[in-house]
Amino acid sequence: MSDFFYLVLNMQKIGVTGSIGSGKSLVCNIFKQLGIPIYNADDRAKILMITHDEIISTVKRLFGRESYFTDGSLNRVHISAIAFNNKALLTELNKTVHPTVFADFDNWIMEQKKLGVPYIIKEAALMFETDSYKGLEKYIVVTAPLQLRIERTMHRDNITQEQVQARMNNQFTQEEKLAKANFEIINDDKHSLIEQVVKLNKVFIN
Repeated sequence: MSDFFYLVLNMQKIGVTGSIGSGKSLVCNIFKQLGIPIYNADDRAKILMITHDEIISTVKRLFGRESYFTDGSLNRVHISAIAFNNKALLTELNKTVHPTVFADFDNWIMEQKKLGVPYIIKEAALMFETDSYKGLEKYIVVTAPLQLRIERTMHRDNITQEQVQARMNNQFTQEEKLAKANFEIINDDKHSLIEQVVKLNKVFIN
């Protein structure tokens, strides 16, 4: 059997997640620099929310027609203000968005198999909270101290601490995520992210 087909058949699927503000996207960008394909479930969901007819219809039904601007783009501020304070609406939205993202991921996987890469990474904020972890073999959780996560998110999204906490309330705690993880990457501005990622990359390709 050729090396190409060996790699295709044995391509690992690794999940990367972490609490809001942990820096999981930064970690994934380092993996990407090492040549590892990254599927960002949250970014793909945002794209599907403005291109997939069923999702668009559901969003308008749940959050009103003002959920979209006249140019078709998503009114994220409006939706977030409602969704993160109404678990019932958020759950109903996820029931429509998540299955579509899963199907999109499956299609993406087939394309990556043609490249013969040793492994791919799926990045998702709500990995263990949803079925997003299914079909993956290993899980990395990116961690950081609580106050640092809050400060990062406030600065990044220009929101208040109360708004950050409301988003955190819709996720598993960092400790709950760690309990399900195979690996931890610490992003506390003290440990080297590059060294940690390079070390794990060696584990996955051997």
